[in-house]
Amino acid sequence: MKRTLVFGDIHGGLKALIQLLERIDYSVNDRFVFLGDYVDGWSESKQLIDFLIELSQKQECIFIKGNHDAWCQEWLEENVINDIWFLHGGKSTIESYTGIDSSQKQKHRDFFNSMIDYFVDENNNLFIHAGFSSMHGPEKEHYKTNYSWDRTLWEMALTMDKRIDKNSLLYPKRLLLFNEIYIGHTPTLHYDFEIPMQGCNVWNIDTGAGFYGKLSCIDVETKQFWQSDAVQVFYPNEKGRNK
Repeated sequence: MKRTLVFGDIHGGLKALIQLLERIDYSVNDRFVFLGDYVDGWSESKQLIDFLIELSQKQECIFIKGNHDAWCQEWLEENVINDIWFLHGGKSTIESYTGIDSSQKQKHRDFFNSMIDYFVDENNNLFIHAGFSSMHGPEKEHYKTNYSWDRTLWEMALTMDKRIDKNSLLYPKRLLLFNEIYIGHTPTLHYDFEIPMQGCNVWNIDTGAGFYGKLSCIDVETKQFWQSDAVQVFYPNEKGRNK
């Protein structure tokens, strides 16, 4: 049976991803959807990208682009160091690329260029890093940066008045466009949750792996989820994205 397994933000925590994959007991028939933010945080961002490139050669993988990935791509392609990026994990990513040769660097550029903004599966489930603002869906989004930055979709879904019927004119149009929506970007730790969270038909899989949380993966069909140990235990001498 083919499963769709969705992974939250990794932020350079390669060791946690390896452990999580071992716990899932996956098969070659499973489809992996990664929700973005592969880099910035723990010390193995470059090594994580190498791992994902290799994984995609033997497993069906869909790679969504996150805001941190966009920053890293800008640096890889134009050697531009965004000041905000540098302070929010970019420094550790740059350090992880020390000594990379030109052919490896091009391989990584190609990988970042192959990432997509969002994915809609055969069951009309949307997978996107952050969200979208258009009531007509992400394909009608005016500001493409919303794919990797928008938090209004999640905040709306999380605080929705559950008494409003789906047939009501008051029901948010964005939530009616898809069967389910899977996002990362906003750590569930902000709400004192250490596991994936649901708001209406929106599922947040970012359980704070870049900070003091765990890396998570969820089965779209059954909602069974798996987690790594707290990512920080793999990198005891590092702070990740913690202040």
